[in-house]
Amino acid sequence: MSKKSVPERLYNINLKKFIASALAEDRGDGDHTSLACIPASAKGKAQLLVKENGVLAGVQLAVEIFKVVDKTLKVKVLIADGSTIKIGNVVLTVEGKSQSILLAERLVLNCMQRMSGIATKTNYLLQLCKGTHVKVIDTRKTTPNFRAMEKWAVLLGGGANHRIGLYDMILIKDNHVDYAGGIKQAIDAANSYLKSKKKKLKIEIETRNLEEVKQVLKEGRVHRIMLDNFSTGDLKKAVKLINGKYETEASGGITEQTIGNYARCGVDFISVGALTHHIKSLDLSLKAIK
Repeated sequence: MSKKSVPERLYNINLKKFIASALAEDRGDGDHTSLACIPASAKGKAQLLVKENGVLAGVQLAVEIFKVVDKTLKVKVLIADGSTIKIGNVVLTVEGKSQSILLAERLVLNCMQRMSGIATKTNYLLQLCKGTHVKVIDTRKTTPNFRAMEKWAVLLGGGANHRIGLYDMILIKDNHVDYAGGIKQAIDAANSYLKSKKKKLKIEIETRNLEEVKQVLKEGRVHRIMLDNFSTGDLKKAVKLINGKYETEASGGITEQTIGNYARCGVDFISVGALTHHIKSLDLSLKAIK
């Protein structure tokens, strides 16, 4: 898969390795049902059907899965990633060895259904924030070894990624502050660490109340302030206190019922863990056709 197919920040994810591991988990010592019922020489064709309205994600990944399973399979993409889809749409067709199509089927659907569910939810939350400048972002509350695909889906739904992992940003959470001995100590340590390691990473710090926001403003030397579990009233006060000096992020229990109100408080980002950890997959199906 070319780099253009995967967002730049996710290039370090080895998709071929993920696909090979997922196929091995499913196949074991053989797809015995297909081996028993379908002649090795049999050829077939199938189409991927939409059974639920939403936003499509995972098409490019599906193409790569088919390619890894069997390079001779011919895939025709009819609807691109990030498109709005409706019940009855045909996303793609695949043609070739029937055994190969059946081997790839479940992995393709598992990935695309979950990714499309994430993209659909992300897009829905963005619509609730319409009229504001806020960016809806994900978190590290992802499925182990499937993080890249989930964060990719957030992008396809119109959202943005927070950090990819522990390695690409310093995020000083409440436990870090408490273990470090306080906000000043945590900020001092983070900046000293980056200087000693000659690393250029952004620093974000979580605050739990307006008093902690004031402490951070006194110390400075950060890039973003997270406002965790703030009421909308306190959030507005915090944004006014920060006054554009640092990026602001609202976080903590924000739902579709409340996200619009939080967006109108003037924050730059709203992080929603539920984008990746509490998602209903979109209903898709791969059906044989003549």
